[in-house]
Amino acid sequence: MHLYEKKVLKAIGEAGGEVLPDDVAQSQSLDIKQVMSAAGALESKGIIEVEKDVDEFLSLGPSGADYAQEGLPERKILEALHEENTIHMKDLSSKSGIETSEVKIAIGWLLKKGWALLDKGNVTITPEGEKALEKPGIDEILLKTIMDSGKMLTLNGLSSSLKEGFQLLKKRKGLVNLNKSSNYTFRVTSKGQKILDHGFEIKEEATQLTHDQLKTGTWKNLHYRGYDITAEHPLVFPGKMHPLQRTIQEIRRIFLNLGFTESRGTILESAFWNFDCLFQPQDHAAREMQDTFYVKSPQNTQLPPDDLVEKVSQAHEDGGHTGSEGWGYQWDKEVARQSVLRTHTTCVSARFLAENKPPLKMFSVGRVFRRETITYKHLPEFHQVEGIVAAEDINFKNLLGILKEFYHQLGFEVRFRPAYFPYTYLSTECEIYLPEKESWIELGGSGMFRPEVLEPLGVETPVAAFGLGIERLAMIRLGIKDIRMLYQSDLGWLRNLPVTQLYSEK
Repeated sequence: MHLYEKKVLKAIGEAGGEVLPDDVAQSQSLDIKQVMSAAGALESKGIIEVEKDVDEFLSLGPSGADYAQEGLPERKILEALHEENTIHMKDLSSKSGIETSEVKIAIGWLLKKGWALLDKGNVTITPEGEKALEKPGIDEILLKTIMDSGKMLTLNGLSSSLKEGFQLLKKRKGLVNLNKSSNYTFRVTSKGQKILDHGFEIKEEATQLTHDQLKTGTWKNLHYRGYDITAEHPLVFPGKMHPLQRTIQEIRRIFLNLGFTESRGTILESAFWNFDCLFQPQDHAAREMQDTFYVKSPQNTQLPPDDLVEKVSQAHEDGGHTGSEGWGYQWDKEVARQSVLRTHTTCVSARFLAENKPPLKMFSVGRVFRRETITYKHLPEFHQVEGIVAAEDINFKNLLGILKEFYHQLGFEVRFRPAYFPYTYLSTECEIYLPEKESWIELGGSGMFRPEVLEPLGVETPVAAFGLGIERLAMIRLGIKDIRMLYQSDLGWLRNLPVTQLYSEK
């Protein structure tokens, strides 16, 4: 128990098992806040019971005090009507002595109480009103009673008739106030009595150390307060990075630590860099509008220098100087000008090779777009990480080693399966193993860039390339089955993700 809890329990025991908070505060030299806080803790532990008794006291509001002395506005009008029987509304203020602003309210209450009738602006007293002149109303009696009693009149202490008067006054703003006062009584429980019978020591407890205590060594003789690490605590939802962004940052960190340079590209790209430069034929199915987003404005883009365009054209038509036969068709420059939302980040690699000479290691992370039907595992917009390594002695085995190290740092076992891509040979798909499902899942493709890609760019060294999906990787690490969760602002899910360890155990 805390020091204050011990003092409160001691005071209850000394008082015979029942005591008021003010008596505890006085006997133990505590302020009332300390007493109530300690009592709440003792009650939560079942050591004491806290009985709360709420009293409701009546007091007069600003208008109520005036009306208690001078009379309600409708009473003054009633007295004026008694003299003249009927008075027009515009004359009520002058003849009754009430404020003009009170006339409409007073007439309303005259009608509610049945003291008068209103007809074409004329207010006429009723027989019921004549009777009301003989004695005050129940609301008027209550106003006088509150004024005479000061602050000691409680709502529960009113008679049934005076309670009816309270209901009437409560409907009128500023006449009566209802003030609540809470009284507490502490009683020891059987559990608390056992603790009292057993006895306990009250000793000052240290909760923090001062510079002097550390300097003089007196901290060694202090009695330290214990802490319950299992105690309830308020829920805190600190700011944190979105889990998808956290995955992207971890991927960036891995490649930067492996010595790669990061590059960025534009989302709006030409078909030349997105397809043609990568030796993807102009009649390839991936170029169809059902697979690729074509942009209306700008509909066409500017092509690179003519010598590069000519070399790419030759690679497509007859292989150029690569020793390949090409695709054997008439390459169309206008098709290459078309504007598209990039379908992969490999176009960033192509541009980087055109602008930089090997040896080099480059990666990029960015959004890509494909005309996909939205499902639990597909979106028309997602992220890829792309990378290339170019040097004289780079080979397919080096590529596999880089990818193996990348997935190893993410905590996955990886294997490679032969695959086909238009712009790489040899080509492979990367698969990681999921122990809980006892199965392998494909996460990306890789391979060695073909000569038809490299020769037009003026690259004479081998180039290893890879492109990996990020959303599916994030889903696996986060333990979710619907890719849409990564883009929906589900605060419940986001709040429950830990700040430092965002991924489920594999």
